[in-house]
Amino acid sequence: MIWFNLIIIILLFFISLILLIAFLFKPEIKATLERDPAARNYLEVLLLYQGLHAIIFHRIAQFFLKIRLKFIARLISQVSRHLTGIEIHPGAKIKRGLFIDHGVGVVIGETAIIGDNVTLFQGVTLGGTGKEKGKRHPTIGNNVVVGSGAKILGGITIGDNSYVGSNAVVIKDVPPNSTVVGVPGRITKQNGRKIEVSLDHIHILDPIMEQIEELKRRIENLEKEKK
Repeated sequence: MIWFNLIIIILLFFISLILLIAFLFKPEIKATLERDPAARNYLEVLLLYQGLHAIIFHRIAQFFLKIRLKFIARLISQVSRHLTGIEIHPGAKIKRGLFIDHGVGVVIGETAIIGDNVTLFQGVTLGGTGKEKGKRHPTIGNNVVVGSGAKILGGITIGDNSYVGSNAVVIKDVPPNSTVVGVPGRITKQNGRKIEVSLDHIHILDPIMEQIEELKRRIENLEKEKK
């Protein structure tokens, strides 16, 4: 009888914990369900999505950092890194609705700031450029999407509603409603309109390819004039 009561208490504790996490991290769970077609329900996201787990660990680590228990904060962040493959410094400031897709290899530095409803794919780095002090990591605006393998370095700002292409290396500020591709990152405007999260990655504008296509058109026109 004692063991049965103990099991019931443990089950109630875990159910209560799950419900509390679901309430506290509702924007992140909702973002996952909206942006990942493989996500089927709240319970699956809560239990199986390492991106959400990394954010939960980060909030706990940040709490300890705020009460000046820096060692415990870093310890929690390192445990999170080993469990999820995602490294988030406790000092990073992250607003609501962050979605980290797959997540392995994501690194978010100490002074990074991430706005609302941001999407990060695997292998993204929000890093510094050296040993400078102060604000040395990027500020990511609202509704920004960062493609897999992209590197955003230094105390720069990525404007709202922008898209950073896969494997791009960005070291300069990016205005709102822009697309950045290439190494180093080059900016293309997308008619000043918000980029939807469900992106068609195949048709993102590449400024280098646009220039090549323009040169090809000019050569073709010159050849026609010669004839």
